Amino acid sequence: MVSYSTQNIRNIAITGHSGSGKTTLVEALLHGAGAISQKGSVKRGTTVCDFEPQEKTHQHSLDSAMSSLDHHGSHVNLIDTPGYPDFIGRALAVLPAVETCAVVVDAQAGVGMVTRKMMDQALDRGMGRLLIVNKIDAEDVDLEALLQQLRDAYGSQCLPLNLPADGSAEVIDCFFQPDGRETDFLSVAEAHVNIVDQVVELDEELMEQYLEQGEDISPEQLHEPFEQALREGHFIPVCFVSAETGAGVAELLEVFARLMPNPGEGNPPPVFRGEGDAAEQIRIEPDPAGNVIAHVFKVHIDPFVGRLGVFRIHQGTITKDSQLFIDDGRKPFKVGHLLKLQGKDHIEIDRGVPGDICGVAKVEDIYFDALLHDSHDDDEVHLQSVDIPAPMYGLAIQAKSRGDEQKISDALHKLEAEDQSFLVEHNAATNETVIRGLGEFHLRIMLEKLKDRHNVDVVTRPPKIAYRETVTTNAEGHHRHKKQTGGAGQFGEVFLRIEPLPRGTGFEFVDAVVGGVIPKPLIPAVEKGIKQALESGALSGNPMQDIKVTVYDGKHHSVDSKEVAFVAAGKKAFLDAFHKARPVVLEPIVNINVAAPNDAMGDINADISGKRGRISNTLALSGGMSTITASVPLGELDNYQSQLKSMTGGVGSYSLSFSHYDPVPAKTQKELKAAYKPTEDDE
Repeated sequence: MVSYSTQNIRNIAITGHSGSGKTTLVEALLHGAGAISQKGSVKRGTTVCDFEPQEKTHQHSLDSAMSSLDHHGSHVNLIDTPGYPDFIGRALAVLPAVETCAVVVDAQAGVGMVTRKMMDQALDRGMGRLLIVNKIDAEDVDLEALLQQLRDAYGSQCLPLNLPADGSAEVIDCFFQPDGRETDFLSVAEAHVNIVDQVVELDEELMEQYLEQGEDISPEQLHEPFEQALREGHFIPVCFVSAETGAGVAELLEVFARLMPNPGEGNPPPVFRGEGDAAEQIRIEPDPAGNVIAHVFKVHIDPFVGRLGVFRIHQGTITKDSQLFIDDGRKPFKVGHLLKLQGKDHIEIDRGVPGDICGVAKVEDIYFDALLHDSHDDDEVHLQSVDIPAPMYGLAIQAKSRGDEQKISDALHKLEAEDQSFLVEHNAATNETVIRGLGEFHLRIMLEKLKDRHNVDVVTRPPKIAYRETVTTNAEGHHRHKKQTGGAGQFGEVFLRIEPLPRGTGFEFVDAVVGGVIPKPLIPAVEKGIKQALESGALSGNPMQDIKVTVYDGKHHSVDSKEVAFVAAGKKAFLDAFHKARPVVLEPIVNINVAAPNDAMGDINADISGKRGRISNTLALSGGMSTITASVPLGELDNYQSQLKSMTGGVGSYSLSFSHYDPVPAKTQKELKAAYKPTEDDE
């Protein structure tokens, strides 16, 4: 039975770079609040949140996991997220479900790529941000220097709420009861004054009371401006903790319970009614009596449980008897079993209130980013989607055993439903099934799931580059198709001309035949033959594009002219003209945006130039980072993620988008032409 209200809920995403100790910290918090009797271990595979077999094997979080605890009257929902850059999509997906993004920083490693990404995304969404420095008891750690690094990266608004003391054996509160005890650096009094100075700036009355009248400001008086400062990015609290020893865990629980915003205090995610330019932003309120509006931020498909949808309730109350619609669906589903998730355990509850995070199982139509509601008035309502990196790293796959194709297809689409950064596509141009993710490790994990969870094996290879062919000048072609086999013969003759079109135009067919030399009913057969040649290519075996074909003359026979004859004549006449029109092979050019530390920019610039890339812009960012925008041939970017990782120490990231097609270098065209083995019909 739910015994808490919306005002008591705290929703917190535990995020940060891989290896920062997020899962161990969640264990320490659950144990510190009495939610579990003893702390689990990542190494032993006994933690609440890393319960999947793959997570136990790799000893890293590979997906988000829900847990909760109760502390001093507050119900705290914690979402443990993966820290590998390859799985950042799964971490970003939980942000609409929480008011606070708590970013865990490894005291030894400092600010990582995922740290930066989560901090930036939380700022863009107007969320409260909290920096948690973990592993404060590790060897050779300079916590004062790390605090300055955080301030350099995110501004002077990064201020400690507590400080390590006694060589990081304990952590001393600097907000609720600043008692003047000694710390390892800085003084408690100075830290307290810094917090108050930063927060009262947002409340003129309090600032006057504090500055002009010299009155002390109590934590209770600071609560409202504190929440405002979090939402506006005016204040980023820094907390110190050792998840291993427990130092700072009790203090962090106090911060979560007493200082982090509840669902009524945080900025609600942007909600819109309607689509496109006509969409209007609306405000939803955490009103338990209002219409139900809940957002699905995670889907998990289990062989035994079925499809599990995890959602955040933003408005209204959901019970096990609720009838809910999915987006604009006309048929509602009955909740039946409303679940509270504690790692792998599903606990049935009677109701979920606004702000709570719940689950529902065995609803086959539920999907990621869906909106659940109980009124047709809300069937056009949707949340603003999270900006999730596009999957660019690809592998072509095929079944290892014949007959497994459908089984593999079903399994791949289940994995795709779970992971918004995993894409399955069939490339008609290369006749390949290609899976795409955020990196090599991402796809390796997905292939392991295919084998372990769905019992299918595949073979993989790098995907083919989708080259194209075109012409660069005008030319004419002619072919007479004549075939006599003893009975009815075949006859068709076609004259045509071709010319290049602007890049990206496609194909244009013009019928300029006069006098009925090719009967009108047979003109489509000529076009069909030309399209066959376009699809199969003639120079390198790749499809053709950006060509205009004009059929202007021909001959037919009253008895022997059939569709098949003009298909063949049209195809051969087109190929005759194509080879005269100085054909070229085209390669896809992509726009690449690379974000990396400033000290790696020289290497990245040189590498892009060496890949025949053209740099169009370089932009300096905060925190010692810059971005480079360039256009590069896609074929030059094979294994680019590993190369970028090497150049940036794992900190760099990149995104790609298609730009246009350009002719390949003469050497490449010669190689592609030599490798092509045309069939007799293509010659």
